[in-house]
Amino acid sequence: MTKTLCSRISNISRELALFAVASFAVGMAGSLVDSTFNNFLNESFSLTGFQRSFLEFPRELPGFIVVFVSALLWFLGSRKLGAVSLLLGGIGIFLVGFASKTYTVMVVFLFIFSLGQHLFMPVASTIGMELASNGKTGRRLGQLNSIRNLAAISGSALVFLGFKYFGFTFEHTFAIAALCFAVAGVLLAVMKPSITPAPKTFLKLRKEYKLFYVLASLFGSRKQIFITFAPWVIVTIFNKPAQTIATLIVIGGVIGILFQPILGKAIDHLGEKVVLAAEAVLFVFVCFGYGFSRSFFSESSAFLITCVCFLVDQALMSVSMARSTYIKKIAIQEADIQPALSASVTIDHFFSIGVALLGGIIWNRFGFQYVFLIGVAIAAANFFMAMKIRIPNYTDTTEMIEMPASAD
Repeated sequence: MTKTLCSRISNISRELALFAVASFAVGMAGSLVDSTFNNFLNESFSLTGFQRSFLEFPRELPGFIVVFVSALLWFLGSRKLGAVSLLLGGIGIFLVGFASKTYTVMVVFLFIFSLGQHLFMPVASTIGMELASNGKTGRRLGQLNSIRNLAAISGSALVFLGFKYFGFTFEHTFAIAALCFAVAGVLLAVMKPSITPAPKTFLKLRKEYKLFYVLASLFGSRKQIFITFAPWVIVTIFNKPAQTIATLIVIGGVIGILFQPILGKAIDHLGEKVVLAAEAVLFVFVCFGYGFSRSFFSESSAFLITCVCFLVDQALMSVSMARSTYIKKIAIQEADIQPALSASVTIDHFFSIGVALLGGIIWNRFGFQYVFLIGVAIAAANFFMAMKIRIPNYTDTTEMIEMPASAD
């Protein structure tokens, strides 16, 4: 088995190897930030629930404008654009850590960091699918997500050990994250340019992809529950320190290493409809756990249930790669894929911002539990939309979009 694994690794193409290492660096950087950012906000600025949710507007605004920025920078190609986006992210998070003298200044730097992150999102999926063998797109994306999960474990473990034993501050974690982003950006910059033809336009929404856009809007609404409100419950309702989120991310990363390849294969073999519908059903139970465990269980039991929900939720977030494989399968031409993915990020974030603001108002006025009832409604809508998925059955192989093959 070890010999087979070594043989497979030695046969990996140069481009896949570079992107795999870059993915690890990005995953570690994201973990360092995710493990500490909510506690950084709480300790540095003492935000209320509404103020925390309102912060999602400047943080998510770059996601809304990403299709326009991508259109301006289309000439760079996917890999150079990825490099630029990661360097932006590194600069932004470094400034958040070292130059945020006031809340307003911090918001400006957060915008820069977030712009880099959101520019990279569609590019990461595009490059991952470019490096997949035909018919194994889900498998390749699952493998890359497993690498990011391994990186998340490393980053969160570093946060846990650093804060517990080595006197880490938020500046330390943000500086290391910035370095990881910079390394990943350099690796993408030295990759060979993609052979995918340049799109004629980035800004056109095609009616053939309307279900894909609807699924993007629902994902944008759903993900806000995990990104903003779930950690905020752990930090403010249960009053847990930065090490708690870091520990959960480590555990979730271990689960993800095993789960991601299985998920990728499930997408390839069962199809996007089954996977996305199953995710919607599970998310209903997650939302009830987040919102109402304290109403029925003791404080310690409720916290344990919330942690389990966080881990399940973290794993379910990866189901979003089914949307990437879906657009690849229904795309009329290969050049449509990256613009469609960029457009989905913009649509996703339009709804994400709305849910963040609405959720903050509801949290502040009625209580955090009712934010998660919104999540239940989103899950129900997501289920019914997923059931509408139909994959074209091409009989003329000239109509099919094929990505260049690479070593597994």
